[in-house]
Amino acid sequence: MSHLIELRLRLMWAVGSVVAVFVVLFIYPGASVIYDVLAQPMLASLPQGTRMIATGVITPFMVPVKVTMMAAFIVALPIVLYQAWAFVAPGLYKHEKQLAMPLIVSSTLLFIAGMAFCYFFVFKTVFHFIASFAPQSITPAPDIEAYLSFVMTMFLAFGITFEVPVVVVLLVRTGLVTVEKLAASRGYVIVGAFVIAAVVTPPDVVSQFMLAVPLCLLFEVGLIFGRMIKPRSRSDADAAEIAKRD
Repeated sequence: MSHLIELRLRLMWAVGSVVAVFVVLFIYPGASVIYDVLAQPMLASLPQGTRMIATGVITPFMVPVKVTMMAAFIVALPIVLYQAWAFVAPGLYKHEKQLAMPLIVSSTLLFIAGMAFCYFFVFKTVFHFIASFAPQSITPAPDIEAYLSFVMTMFLAFGITFEVPVVVVLLVRTGLVTVEKLAASRGYVIVGAFVIAAVVTPPDVVSQFMLAVPLCLLFEVGLIFGRMIKPRSRSDADAAEIAKRD
């Protein structure tokens, strides 16, 4: 029962932090301003004077609110992860605590870096590439709800892609696989990266390459850090800690 109470408390703090940040962002700078920032890469690729459209009755209100909620979650992510860490930390051994916090921090920064790479580089390139194929007889006017769905899918795809080094380090640290085996599977990783990119991204070559190439490069980065990590072995301190708990 005490664990359930602790879990409820941590969840309340996590949800409360997201809601508090959402309220602040909703008041200033406002949901409309935040959506305009998110829509900037698409607007820059449209013909001058062209705007996006909203086909639903409440879409002009709900879509900016969803975007603001997404921004609030990203801003409050360190607090959410800290609450998760505070809940599981008492049950971890010393060597697990030493590894957990760097992984939490690095995974958060890498996920945000993936979203930033997608926003500042991928969107600009992909949208201009797609716009260049539009016939002169067509005036593109994307729907804001479809645009939000596309953006969230791409953010999630690139955010997870940038977590590859963390996954490689975890696999090596836990002893599930060696760096040598991972390096020997490099060909399968490259093929898998392009398959995943073809499934997740829009059906154009540019966006597929922009997801697959970073995935392969980050896999190599993970191998570099993996060579610096020794596989986990139970130390005398851990054995003493287990005996003390028993």
